[in-house]
Amino acid sequence: MSTAADTATHRTEARPAAPQPAANRGKYLAWLLAVAIAAAAFNLRPVVTSLGPMLDQVRADLGMSATVAGLLTAVPSLCFAVFGLAAPALARRVGPIAVVTAGLGAITLGVLARSFAGGTAVFLLLTAVALAGVAVSNVLIPVVIKRYFPDRVGPMIGLYSMALSAGTALAAAATVPLTTALGGSWREGLGVWGLLAAATLVLWLVTLFLRRERSEGSVARATAKLPILRSRTAWALAVFLGLQATSAYATMGWLPKIYQDAGVSAGASGVLLALVMAISVPVSFILPNLAARRGDQRIFVVVLGLCGIAGYTGLALAAGTASWLWACLVGLSMCAFPLALTMIGLRARTPGGVAQLSAFAQSLGYLISIPGPILIGSLYQSTGGWYLPLGFLALLLVPQMVFGLRAALSRHIEDEVVQAQVKA
Repeated sequence: MSTAADTATHRTEARPAAPQPAANRGKYLAWLLAVAIAAAAFNLRPVVTSLGPMLDQVRADLGMSATVAGLLTAVPSLCFAVFGLAAPALARRVGPIAVVTAGLGAITLGVLARSFAGGTAVFLLLTAVALAGVAVSNVLIPVVIKRYFPDRVGPMIGLYSMALSAGTALAAAATVPLTTALGGSWREGLGVWGLLAAATLVLWLVTLFLRRERSEGSVARATAKLPILRSRTAWALAVFLGLQATSAYATMGWLPKIYQDAGVSAGASGVLLALVMAISVPVSFILPNLAARRGDQRIFVVVLGLCGIAGYTGLALAAGTASWLWACLVGLSMCAFPLALTMIGLRARTPGGVAQLSAFAQSLGYLISIPGPILIGSLYQSTGGWYLPLGFLALLLVPQMVFGLRAALSRHIEDEVVQAQVKA
């Protein structure tokens, strides 16, 4: 016979568990951070890709020389390399979310303020401010992903890469129509991207406020400095990124001209460049998910490299024939960037390791990429054709695959550093 106490006990055990506010809050914060990451990624390239279509107007209005305009093509890579190196140290002090928030503040300030610039020097300075914000965000968003989504690195890198590609493509395609709609001045056409960055900054400020208790305490311990120069994987990733960036910047800068010289109209060549960038949007989401499920990523390194070789060869031999096919192949090859970001997240055990690997690989990689677009232009000018420049880009994919195969092995930089120290 059950007693009253037993009955009460059974009723208590049968009662559904009460909702856990802390768990629900954590879920909402995770969704908020995921949206914030996507929004930030969307804003990391318009500062560069919105300028290209407007460069002639900017030069005419500011009295900018051709030499300085040429310098602008190298400034992004230089800023990414220099300012990216400072990101891990800043993250150790205040936390990666706080640094990314400050980076978005720099992007907002630089993009909005340069639209009021009265001279070339001020325009260049404010562009550098914006690019400094891009640089630290480039390095630390993978760190935020590793720290707050440790079991979903692939999907989150995919989301980040997809938003990055979408922002790149939209800014390149929409800046001219937006400028026309806003009255025809480059100042409004470039400044409107600062408003988008400002909205994203507000979102990150809210995220920073809600996660303020998580940006302190363990940050310094989590980002203990590693002698990363002793890691072969870190060096391989840096070179892989650098060679990929060389091809990407050369393609974005010269592809319309390649098509036009083959008899493709100016309008169609712009559409083909947009196709190159647009194809990376869905692939950039799918590829990191697939890559993160494997022990190593060598198959993806090879497939993307072969796509690039086929694409550049096709452009060299028959750019005016099956133009869309070459654009698709080159666009697939440029997806080596989200693959590299995925490998950065997988090749370190801790957020601190990811921070240092990301800073090292991206900074050195962007330094490696600086001469590429300039060399392609020099080869074209000296030969008067695209056979040699495109052959060079195709050949460059061979060492890219070699270093990529090394970086794609299932290893961690922390283990390599320990092994190197033991041998020493």
